[in-house]
Amino acid sequence: MADDVTGAEALVRAAAHSGAEVCFANPGTTEMPLVAALDRVPGVRAVLGLHENVCTGAADGYARITGTAALTLLHLGPGLANGLANLHNARRANTPVVNIVGDHTSWHLPYEAPLTSDIAALAATVGTVHTVTGRASIGEATRTAIDDAHRLLGVSTVIVPADHQQHRAPEQPAKPASAPSRAPVGGDTVKNAAARLRTAGSRGVLLLGGNALSREGQVAAGRIAAKTGLTLYSETFPARAERGGGLPAIDRLPYFPETAAAVLREAPAVVVAGAEDPVAYFGYEGVPSMLTRPGTLVRLARPHEDAEEALLELADLLGAVAPAGPGPAFEPPGPDEPLSGRTVGQVVASCLPEHAIVSVEGGTSGYPFYTASASSVGHTVLTNTGGAIGQGLPCALGAAIAAPDRPVVALQSDGSGLYTAQALWTMAREQTDVTVLVAANHTYQVLRTELSRHGNDDFGAQAAALTSLADPRVDWVALAGAFGVPAFRATCVAELRHTFTDAVTSGGPHLIEMAL
Repeated sequence: MADDVTGAEALVRAAAHSGAEVCFANPGTTEMPLVAALDRVPGVRAVLGLHENVCTGAADGYARITGTAALTLLHLGPGLANGLANLHNARRANTPVVNIVGDHTSWHLPYEAPLTSDIAALAATVGTVHTVTGRASIGEATRTAIDDAHRLLGVSTVIVPADHQQHRAPEQPAKPASAPSRAPVGGDTVKNAAARLRTAGSRGVLLLGGNALSREGQVAAGRIAAKTGLTLYSETFPARAERGGGLPAIDRLPYFPETAAAVLREAPAVVVAGAEDPVAYFGYEGVPSMLTRPGTLVRLARPHEDAEEALLELADLLGAVAPAGPGPAFEPPGPDEPLSGRTVGQVVASCLPEHAIVSVEGGTSGYPFYTASASSVGHTVLTNTGGAIGQGLPCALGAAIAAPDRPVVALQSDGSGLYTAQALWTMAREQTDVTVLVAANHTYQVLRTELSRHGNDDFGAQAAALTSLADPRVDWVALAGAFGVPAFRATCVAELRHTFTDAVTSGGPHLIEMAL
């Protein structure tokens, strides 16, 4: 090991020593010393994204699968700002992500050059911030940021002026960062939940999120449901949920607040394990924001706490032994049926390879797939926990790099897919095993649904135009081909079944445009 290294080299060494293995990068001028350091220092793989929101979304997907922090390398404040949407999603999913953001040389900052901005203020909106003030502090700032990401299960940012990246100095001994961990749940909390569920009986509800949706957590929840007769739900948009392979058929809490409130507000006890408190996604006149009645919410485990272990203790305390079984298998659609949300969900669920990872963005086929997938082979589902659009494709990319031995499926709606379509290029460049399924109805359908919910069933010309993607229609087959991804179009169940089966068994990235 050299006695005298640059600040950039010290940063990469500290990151590698702390367990970081991948950096999703879209660098600029102020990050060139870091780019050079990634060449000179072994241990961190650099992956280029054509847009910062691809990098941040890929880091989120990678960390959801590995459980350890991924790095991003971003250019100044505007670069960080471009990636904030998927950093918001990572924050809401409690995913450890560490951003490395360059800045102007410290002596150039007072001159307010065109790209000067308050990077720290932007970064603080999604997590903790560490601004390097000298070469000597770079290694420690990097290690602390990774510690923060693991300890707080969230986003952390290191801001490194370019001159501090270039300066040389003796390397300081580095301690390894701590491993990710979840806080334990106290025994009294578990006992209180058990007492409330005994009283509630079959009218109780158990709402799962966080690591309660591991295989072990769901088996424990199934034991509790079999013992008490209560109803199981996962949070509406789980960060990561194991699915199929004999697990209990746990559906997602409905998205629309009236439907969700109908299943929660009559329950005398709603025990929340690893999920956020159930609130409406948006505020609507006449609909309560809190979806449970006062006094019925019981918090077993917060999202950053060990909900899996709390559920195991709760099941034992209740004397729950036999687990609940999976739901009944669905009747597969006929080969000539047209593609719809329902038929797409059923085809994908029935053809899914074992141990697949499915990144879901969009309600058209996402909800039907999740319901049908309860009877699939064992797999993992990632959803858009934070609600910022453009997560699905980058998240699938990051998951594929995290687990190259597992097939990855991106179940994507066309409108949201266009936010980060550049992820297709990185999928091709890295030869990731991702099959992208685009539900192409050429409409922002969720917005048309919301217009109707506000009493606007008769769309005027501008409302129709603002929710339509049909003029001109995006040709996803041509778009994917331009990015280097082989693509096909399916118009019925038989075509989708054939093209999807071929894609997931042949390796490498593919895209299928599903004409709905």
